[in-house]
This record gives sequence, structure tokens and C-alpha cells, in this order.
Amino acid sequence: MTNDQEPPGGWPVPRSAYIHVPFCRHRCGYCNFSVVAGRDDLIARFIAAIDRELSLLNRPQIDTLFIGGGTPTHLDAPELDRFLGLLAERFELSEKIEWSVEANPEDIDANKLDVLVRHGVNRMSLGVQSFNADKLAVLERGHSGVSATEAIKMVASRIKNVSLDLIFAAPEETLEVWQDDLETALELPIEHLSTYALTFEKGTSFWKRREAGQLHSHKEDLEIEMYQLSRQMTAGAGLAHYEISSFARVGSRCRHNMAYWDGRGWFAAGPGAARFVGGRREVNHRSTTTYLKKMEADHTVVAEVDELSPTQYARERLAFGARMIDGIDIDEVSQSCGVDLHTLCKEEFQRIEESGWATIANSHLKLTDEGILFADAVARELLG
Repeated sequence: MTNDQEPPGGWPVPRSAYIHVPFCRHRCGYCNFSVVAGRDDLIARFIAAIDRELSLLNRPQIDTLFIGGGTPTHLDAPELDRFLGLLAERFELSEKIEWSVEANPEDIDANKLDVLVRHGVNRMSLGVQSFNADKLAVLERGHSGVSATEAIKMVASRIKNVSLDLIFAAPEETLEVWQDDLETALELPIEHLSTYALTFEKGTSFWKRREAGQLHSHKEDLEIEMYQLSRQMTAGAGLAHYEISSFARVGSRCRHNMAYWDGRGWFAAGPGAARFVGGRREVNHRSTTTYLKKMEADHTVVAEVDELSPTQYARERLAFGARMIDGIDIDEVSQSCGVDLHTLCKEEFQRIEESGWATIANSHLKLTDEGILFADAVARELLG
């Protein structure tokens, strides 16, 4: 489609950037991200390709920079130093920059931590997933509960803003195991916690093993019980629930993710990276080798393009904004997008309210406690 329209004030100017690092020691059975394992021979070419891709930008100023993967800290200390250095050259980092880097506990050491701190990284997101030995084995993780705890403490001693990712509803997991994971996490020096129910994504080895009857999903009522336990225990530990899967101490909400949920636009580079600039959504080739070959040949790494209309943009902002526990202002989105959402989504709003999933008062849409459990269904309604 051709986009010949834009919101009244124009499309948002991105103030955020995401860089995807695809390298891992091992591809976990549940992972469907753009990842390569056992291909460290590609790292030097990858760093050069990222530099080329970012050279197409005019050194924009940004407030948030998120390095995800894959496992960015799989790079050794000299490679990490080179990589982070080029990012600081290709972006103008604002004084209030939130610079996040994802890491696995087994990749953290003193040398890499020195590199991260020296370059100004001030937020770390650790993919712990669990502290339980049996659950870690099922999830095919490379660390132990003890080594994860030590890594978290080591990082927190140098970088205050530490976030953890935990997975619940893993095969054979009990409510007691999940409670132990939460208790362990909440006793550690963390500022942020993200919890996710395990999903069986098509194309992953977990999907194939479930199809073969080797793995089994949990019943929905147990998943809900685990999720509700997350909400209760984080609240008791002083982490406020601010988005469906996210909990944070005061002042420690992930500003980068907030930019996504608010539809503010963002730059992105790397295999499978998705950007939103000037009303245009682009996704790079997911294959790391294809990405490298194309970047080295002619810089044509984009695999998918979608031009949004103001109406699509308004619906997306509404759908993602509804994931925020505080809710979203319908009038604000309508005015900034130039779309009358009260009229456009009248039937959707009515169905959501009648279902008991949300309340709408004074133009403010807010999920109910029941609606929080059905946030994906609410988003589908709002997207139309």
C-alpha cells in the first residue's frame, strides 16, 4: 500500500534504537528469535556490517539504546569493546541515555563488565529464566542457580539497574518451583523483573517435541495461578506491575520498551531487526548469513516493508497502550493521530466492556483484573 497520509503533527521522530546481536552458545529449544549458534567465525563480519548499516543514518540523537539478541555478551571482551565503541560513534547519546544490554549469566565476567561500564551501559537485562536445576535442564539453559545468583550480584555491584527475565509454566514445573524462582529473584539486588509464560512456537524443537508427545503444555488454570502469584509477590517486594509482563521499582520502568508501547518510533539494525521510522515499518532478513551477504553486497537487508496509515497507527497505539496497567488515554491517541477512535472503535469498546475485560471512563481505557489475563484478546479486538 502507499501511505500518502500522516498524523496532524507528523510521524514521531525516533529517539530510541535497537541493535540485534544473533550469536549464542546454544539455541534453546523454545527460542524462535534470529539466532545462530556455533558461528563465532561470523562475529567480525557482523560488527563490520552493523557499522555499515548504521552509517546510513545521520548520527541521530537517542534517549534509549537496547542491545538484544541472541546474546550480546557472547562476544569476547575485545569484540564487545569494538562493537560498543562503534555504536557510540554512530549515535549521539543524550545525557539521559538508558543503555541496556542483554546478557546470559554464564557470559558475565570481570573483563566484560569493565567494558560495559567503560562505554556507559547503565542497564543490564539478564536472561536467567529460572534458578531451579531441573527446570534449567528442561529449558536447555547453560547456567546453574548458583552461578546466576553470583552473576546478578556481580553486575549489580557495577551497574545498579538490573533486570531479570524469568519463564513460568515450563514442562513439569509446579507452582512451588515457580514460587521458589520468584522468591530467589526478589531477594536479589534487582530493579526490574519480566515474567513470561513458556510458549511453544512453530518451528522450534519444543514445538516438534510437543507434537511428538515428548513435552506437554500446562493447563490454563495453572498458568493463570502462576501469573497471579507473580503479581502478588512482586507487589509485596516493592516492584510495581506496570505492563502485562513487566514489574519495576520506582524510576526503573524500561524506557526503551515504553517507547515501543507508546508508538514513538525507533531505529533498528542487525538480522531480523524491526524499525519504525516515518510511518514505515521495516524488518531485516532474519538469516544472519543472508543479512551479512546483502549488507556486504549492496546494503539491501530489508525483507519486509509496511507503510502505516494514521488509522492503523492509532489502532496499534491503542492495542499496545492497553497493555499498560495504568491504561491509555483514548482522546490523546485520537488527537495525536488525527483519528476519532471513539467512533472508529465504538463496537470494539462495547464488546470489551461487556466482556468485563476493560473499563472506559473519561476517555481512559483500563484493563480490569480479568482483562489483564486476556490482554492479547483485547489487543486483537482493538487492532480490528
